[in-house]
Amino acid sequence: MDPSPATSFYTKYLTLPRQADAIALFPGGFGTLDEGYEALTLMQTGKSRMMPLVLIDKPGGTYWKTWDKTVREHLLRNRLISPDDLYLYQITDDTARATYIISRFYRNFHSSRFVKDLLVIRMQRPVPEAAVENLNTDFKSLLMNGGKFRIISATEDEIEDNDYVELPRIGFEFNRRDYGQLRLLIDTLNSF
Repeated sequence: MDPSPATSFYTKYLTLPRQADAIALFPGGFGTLDEGYEALTLMQTGKSRMMPLVLIDKPGGTYWKTWDKTVREHLLRNRLISPDDLYLYQITDDTARATYIISRFYRNFHSSRFVKDLLVIRMQRPVPEAAVENLNTDFKSLLMNGGKFRIISATEDEIEDNDYVELPRIGFEFNRRDYGQLRLLIDTLNSF
C-alpha cells in the first residue's frame, strides 16, 4: 500500500531535521518556508541537533534577503526572537559559499549530546587549554550555576553507548536557552 501524500509529507517533516547533517533551502512556496521555520524552531528550542541551515538564492536574488528583512523587522524588533537566533541560519547567493558554510561547520565540530545536565561537544581535534579559558570568558552566558567549560573524557553514559568515545570533547552545564550563542560557540570551536 502506497503512503498517502499527507503521510509522506508528515514523515519528511519529522525526519528531515533528524537525519540531515545540513539543510539548504532554495526559494519556494509555503512548504519551503514551513521547512525552514521548522528547522529554525527545532534548533532554537534544542529539539534537534545543531546543523548548518543555508538559505540559497539565485545569483543577485532577493528572496531570502527579503525574508531576512521581515524576520528582523517583525520578530527581532518586537523581541519575539533573540538577536543571537539570527546566527542559526546563513544566506548566500553563491553555491560555492554555501558548500563552504556547510563544510566549515564540521571543520572541528563532530557532534553533541546531553549527559544529564552536561552538554558534551565532541570534536575532531582537541581544544587547546588556553582556548578553553577564553571560552569561559567569551561564552559565559551559556553556563549554568557558575559552571565552566572544561576538557573532559568520555562520560560513563557515552562509554556505555559506545558514543564516539575516541573523540576529544569539552563539557559544560548549558543553560538550554541560548542556542544562537551555542551556534557561535561551535563556529569558535571550528576555528581551532
